[in-house]
Amino acid sequence: MGLFDNVKARLGPAKDKVSDLARQHGGKVQDGIDKAAKAVDERTKGKYSDKIEAGTGKAKEAVDRLAHKDGPETPASPAEPKPPARPEGPPPVS
Repeated sequence: MGLFDNVKARLGPAKDKVSDLARQHGGKVQDGIDKAAKAVDERTKGKYSDKIEAGTGKAKEAVDRLAHKDGPETPASPAEPKPPARPEGPPPVS
């Protein structure tokens, strides 16, 4: 067994616990993310609103992934299409 395998085996239970917590408290975490984003946006007087919004979306997606959810809790409205999924791995070589 290699070093990476040992680390992965030891972190497995921690990942399961984090997933359980994300499932149980995902709504509270996402509310906290929204509150923090609003506070930062107010402190910066809206100067970085687009970046704050993008970061907030990524943070919420991470919570969803930790909770092993297939999609967001509320479906996206037709006016807000989902961004295309990024391909995994290195870019193709031409």
